[in-house]
Amino acid sequence: MEGKLIIFSAPSGAGKTTIVHDLLSKLPDELVFSISATTREKRVDEIDGKDYYFISKEEFLHRIAQKEFVEFEEVYRDTFHGTLRSEMERIWKKGKHIIFDIDVEGGLHLKRKYGARALAIFVQPPSFEVLVDRLTSRGTDKPEKLLERIEKAKKELTYADKFDVILKNDHLETACAEAKRLVSNFLNKNKSNT
Repeated sequence: MEGKLIIFSAPSGAGKTTIVHDLLSKLPDELVFSISATTREKRVDEIDGKDYYFISKEEFLHRIAQKEFVEFEEVYRDTFHGTLRSEMERIWKKGKHIIFDIDVEGGLHLKRKYGARALAIFVQPPSFEVLVDRLTSRGTDKPEKLLERIEKAKKELTYADKFDVILKNDHLETACAEAKRLVSNFLNKNKSNT
């Protein structure tokens, strides 16, 4: 079996992480979460090796030089995120498919690289205003970081039509059900040929 990639991308606050966790709980025999490496500070509720691989900027740059990343981005100034080749190989060796919760540019990079093996889904918030409300109400960012996220989100929303599917997240339960349908159809497509 050739492993597939399920890519969920969206601006911060659109609900992609919630949808990805819902899918992991509904399709545990088929999907494994790809843990990204990042140089950003660990949040209080995050666990190294579960939510992210938290590494220093110096180590991240060293791994770039060693070509250990399938994709990486400087998401914010001096903050890098990337997918380690070893992480993808680890999941495929288990005979599973990989699900990504990844920024928009990283998601598009993976789609370009893996083509038909990848399903790229853009999670669209109900509106830009709702997105700003969600980001503000989180209370996890300092004002200047919040503004940076909002500006980035504005730009990322313009990339939606570059994805295979735009999944509207107006109502979370509906979006989760639609995500499961899309992913199941993609994983079952050509199953007899793989």
